[in-house]
Amino acid sequence: MNSNAYKNEKGLSIKIRRVIAYTVLVLVTLMCLIWFYILFLNATRSHAELNRGFTVIPSTHLIDNLDHLFHGTLPVWNGLLNSVIVSFSSAFLCTYFSTMTAYAIHVYDFKLKKFMFTFILMIMMIPTQVTALGFMQLVMKMKLEDSFIPLIVPTIAAPITFFYMKQYMEATLPLSLVEAARIDGAGEFRTFNMIVFPLMKPAVAVQAIFTFVTSWNNYFIPSLILHQNDKKTLPILIAQLRSADFLKFDMGQVYVMIAFSIFPVILVYLILSRSIVGGVTLGGVKG
Repeated sequence: MNSNAYKNEKGLSIKIRRVIAYTVLVLVTLMCLIWFYILFLNATRSHAELNRGFTVIPSTHLIDNLDHLFHGTLPVWNGLLNSVIVSFSSAFLCTYFSTMTAYAIHVYDFKLKKFMFTFILMIMMIPTQVTALGFMQLVMKMKLEDSFIPLIVPTIAAPITFFYMKQYMEATLPLSLVEAARIDGAGEFRTFNMIVFPLMKPAVAVQAIFTFVTSWNNYFIPSLILHQNDKKTLPILIAQLRSADFLKFDMGQVYVMIAFSIFPVILVYLILSRSIVGGVTLGGVKG
């Protein structure tokens, strides 16, 4: 009887904790999604309706807002293409070269190994705004204004991504696997590209999402470098739309453009999240 009572009590305790956990997860999910709902809700309303106050019922002005946005003075499609080019290039280069740097620090032994690791982490403490003036002077001297190169190439050096990859590599990449590849005659680049990089797929997916979103939402540096309308990214165009004068300002158009700019980010997350879940599942099966 005591054993059965203990099992029943333990089972009840697990059920209660499970109910609490699911309740908290549902509440957190709703808190995260409510802002997206408000955004897409406001995208369906006109400027006059938005001035009258908030409502939970969608309106019927979504098509009008989209028509005004795409047939306005701002090059929205060019901005979308520019943001896609910069963000995808930054995400790929950042994750690839950060993983390669982490691989070099993790696998190879050399005299300045600890110093290099510490030095890279020290760079994390320097804010972007501190180096903006010197960076702009360098861009002007190299005549790279209105070019995507200053927005893409610097993302290769990403200390935060490197640190994450290094920690993940220490947990998942045994050195014996690298030694086995070398014994089989594989070169260093082939070992990295064919064995190490695919093994890091879940971590690469996580950092690719973070890098893509950071680059996609970046306004500060692009606003200093990009001046031509056909070169500007979506955050700059959104800022221009919000700073329009009183006669041209349309809050419904602003909301629909923000909603329009979010869809690619959601799409990238849905695609890469499969790699994250697949990697976690694979790791659980191996464990």
